[in-house]
Amino acid sequence: MAALKIDNKTARALWLTSHGLAQVPTGPVDSLGLIKQLGFVQLDTIQVVSRAHHHILWSRNQNYREPQLDRLLRKDRQVFEHFTHDASVLPVAFLPMWQRQFRRKKEQVARSSWYGKHLDPDLIAEVLRRVSDEGPLCTQAFDTKISGKKEMWARPPHKMVLDYLWYSGELATSHRDGFTKFYDLAERVFPADLPVLSDQEQIAQLCATALERIGFGTLGEIRKFWDACDVAEVKAWGDAQGRALIETEVRGADGSWTRALACPGIEDRIAALKEPTSRLRILNPFDPAIRDRLRLARLFGFDYTVEMFVPAAKRTWGYYVYPLLEGGRFVGRIEAKADRAKGTLTLTRLWVEQERYRTQRRLAKLDAELQRLARLAGLDRVVWSLD
Repeated sequence: MAALKIDNKTARALWLTSHGLAQVPTGPVDSLGLIKQLGFVQLDTIQVVSRAHHHILWSRNQNYREPQLDRLLRKDRQVFEHFTHDASVLPVAFLPMWQRQFRRKKEQVARSSWYGKHLDPDLIAEVLRRVSDEGPLCTQAFDTKISGKKEMWARPPHKMVLDYLWYSGELATSHRDGFTKFYDLAERVFPADLPVLSDQEQIAQLCATALERIGFGTLGEIRKFWDACDVAEVKAWGDAQGRALIETEVRGADGSWTRALACPGIEDRIAALKEPTSRLRILNPFDPAIRDRLRLARLFGFDYTVEMFVPAAKRTWGYYVYPLLEGGRFVGRIEAKADRAKGTLTLTRLWVEQERYRTQRRLAKLDAELQRLARLAGLDRVVWSLD
């Protein structure tokens, strides 16, 4: 059977629809539904305007506000935190297929030279005892100190142990105060009646749910979605699916074609597509729709790099740069920052992908979106202060 050909415009619309970015971001907020649709939402400590996890959800529905995620974690217990490609929030419904990831991360952390030397059995037992006896604790409840030379990313021994137990699934995030994580015994956070899946069943669910969320992708892209299986495991799953998966060829922005697999029902998805909204969106640098920079460039012709950890003198763009999405294309990027003491959101730099995109109408749309972003962050006004 010939591969299903997906032209570039259709591929972009499929991608944005799958990631909740094709529709107007209004209406009643279903934060849990958004997280289930995306699969996960990446957590990040950096707060230039609003932290990544809040910004990502807000991009899908601009009635979202920051306390809503905390309620899902702290009160409702409908989401949990763990590690995909990075620290993320996931629906509790995914816990049955996540047991292997607890095991994988435990083994990886224990083998690492960074963590291994700090995993003292007595300290592990002491941390577990205190959490068991005292309830949820944060790292400030412990007082072990960094010994020797202080290096970037260095952590005191108790923090390394807390992380190890969190990676392994013995501890879980109970809640956060601000961005401070509180750890509790997993058995007191996670549901007690989880279905038990074999390792192969977990792999199958991980691969199938990944492909369902991205719509189409290579085996490598399916694997990278959760980063909870290895290459051989994903290949074996793909081989076992046979004709259940739809072979496709997807046209890139440059006219080239890439072979990929699509989820069952992809033709129905294509038939149901609507033109992406022309609403201009300010996306977070950690938005899942743009996480894979190679795929982003291939589908949209948009070259984007996160430069937070690049020395200032070597940056092409800036420290924290937000892509601008309009309709089915990326039209530019901005640098903006919040000053909470002054209640301001300041636009400091603006780049457009093509100079013809710099129109008064588009600048007005950008200003309107900045005003909405300011409201998410609890800021009073927007200031344009371009270099």
